[in-house]
Amino acid sequence: MILLSSGNKGVFEEFEVAADELVGKVKQFLHEGNVRRIVVKKDNNIVMEVPLTIAAIGIIGAPVLAAVGAIAAFVGNYKIVVERRE
Repeated sequence: MILLSSGNKGVFEEFEVAADELVGKVKQFLHEGNVRRIVVKKDNNIVMEVPLTIAAIGIIGAPVLAAVGAIAAFVGNYKIVVERRE
């Protein structure tokens, strides 16, 4: 984990994961209550960006995991940037 920055918007953390760990890690973040946004990157290009709110987690959880699973089909390493509320 790398702490990218913190400020009045929140705290940003970056995690490097392999393709086969991507879905599990995103699922973990979806279940945490203090995540505002998840950004998935590959080779410093944004592959997916998902803003989250507590009310929307139940509604968007399954489609987001399905999309992340499709992305994870491409072998490689990914970075997940997580914005958390302070």
